[in-house]
Amino acid sequence: MASCKPSSVVRLFLSSLNCVSRQRITHSALYNSSPLLCALSSKDLHTSTIMSLSLRRSESYINGEWVKGRAEKLFQVFNPKNGSIIGEVYDLDAEDTKAAVDAAYEAFGPWSKKTAKERSALLYKWYSLILENIPELGEMLTEENGKPLAEGKGEIMYAASFLDWYSAEARRVYGETIEFPVTNRRSIIRKEPVGVAGIIVPWNFPAGMLTRKVGPALAAGCTVVVKSPEDTPYIPTALVELANRAGIPRGVLNIVSCSRSNAAGIGQLFSSDPKVSTVSFTGSCEVGKCAVEVKRISLELGGLAPLIVFDSADLSKVVSGTLFAKFRNCGQACISAQNFFIQEGIYDKAVEEITKLTKSLKMGDPMDSTTSIGPLINSRGLEKVERLVNDAKSKGATVICGGSRATDVGELYFQPTLLTGITEDMDILHQEVFGPVINVIKFKTEEEAIRRANDSERGLASYFYSSDISQCYRVMEALQAGLIGCNDTTVSSAETPFGGYKQSGIGREGGKYGMDEFLQIKMCAIGIDI
Repeated sequence: MASCKPSSVVRLFLSSLNCVSRQRITHSALYNSSPLLCALSSKDLHTSTIMSLSLRRSESYINGEWVKGRAEKLFQVFNPKNGSIIGEVYDLDAEDTKAAVDAAYEAFGPWSKKTAKERSALLYKWYSLILENIPELGEMLTEENGKPLAEGKGEIMYAASFLDWYSAEARRVYGETIEFPVTNRRSIIRKEPVGVAGIIVPWNFPAGMLTRKVGPALAAGCTVVVKSPEDTPYIPTALVELANRAGIPRGVLNIVSCSRSNAAGIGQLFSSDPKVSTVSFTGSCEVGKCAVEVKRISLELGGLAPLIVFDSADLSKVVSGTLFAKFRNCGQACISAQNFFIQEGIYDKAVEEITKLTKSLKMGDPMDSTTSIGPLINSRGLEKVERLVNDAKSKGATVICGGSRATDVGELYFQPTLLTGITEDMDILHQEVFGPVINVIKFKTEEEAIRRANDSERGLASYFYSSDISQCYRVMEALQAGLIGCNDTTVSSAETPFGGYKQSGIGREGGKYGMDEFLQIKMCAIGIDI
């Protein structure tokens, strides 16, 4: 925020975590509060020395080698801040990716037979190397993604936290015994790795989503082929380079980069190749529904998160929660709140406070520590936001602030926007905007708020604010979403499960449940002489 003072921001951040010193801040907490860190310097976030050798790679990593692909074609990577070319990356296709799948398939046997302690040690080494390189990784992420630098560095710490967690979880895969109904038989239940995992990483959180998927896969004993996102390929390959330096064996972790024209072919390969046992995908609902092969699949798809403000809510918490839930990464998050349902008794005051916040946000260079809103990722994203806002305006919505492109800042910037007068015929009420836009809707009763919040085919995250403890429990149980934020909007950490209801996905990532996506259950019946 333009008006942020370092001291006040740090105090707000620390008090929100009930921390008595910076040393007590966890990686996940720092990431989840990163919008409040607009005035923190890189020294505040990390003080380690950057490794002398740059982590940026243009090649893909297959079977322990950096390769250019058969055709040695290149595609360009752009900085969304100003459209400048960051560099060129080799464009691999499905046939190139097949070599990575074959390598992972061959490596699966030896890797799955390693002890959990051995896999744990390698994951922890990878985690440690990421922490040593936060400054370079954070700047690399910000340059290709456009999120403010504090958020970029926060995401790197968030990504590292999954490797820390799963390095320990690798040693906690427990079997069990079950009593048969006859005396001469015993059963042993084993949990075993499913095999090769095909992993598709999104552009909006290319570091955090890579480790949230790869961490449990490797911990479980699976091998992996990652398809990096077309818009942000550098940070995933940098993380894989650190995995290589950590000693992950050849063939165990592979990554391929490609242009948008080759993405569908690689996705189809993951879906159809019998050597790929499970597919983990984060992206849109429309793409996620295309998986048709019978195999393990984990889908983390889009959301349309409501945020409910009841009359008893603490408005200061609502405002700070809005900063993270709506404006992190310029609203480009699957759990980003979009439809704000505000009860009539607090409506005017809440709109006033949220408007003040929205107007105070500074758009600008993501590398500037005072910037809180960066650019959208590309022209398609910008055009979608503009189309949805214009549709709402044409059908009678009122623009309280923002409402148009910020061409004075850059080609891909859209003003932080607050809309009221939202009606059912407006597309923006029903479609994920993926941009810095808030829809404000007035409601009367708790029942109405729950009904309207649940009136969606998606159910990834839902948020609400109330000081009534009984209401908190009622609403928490009634909302149809996999992630519920009650008086808080920081709903993701390495220790907790992440996933949705309805069309928002299948399976869970994170926590002990994230391991289950890469394990299969084997029942062994043993006949004995009594």
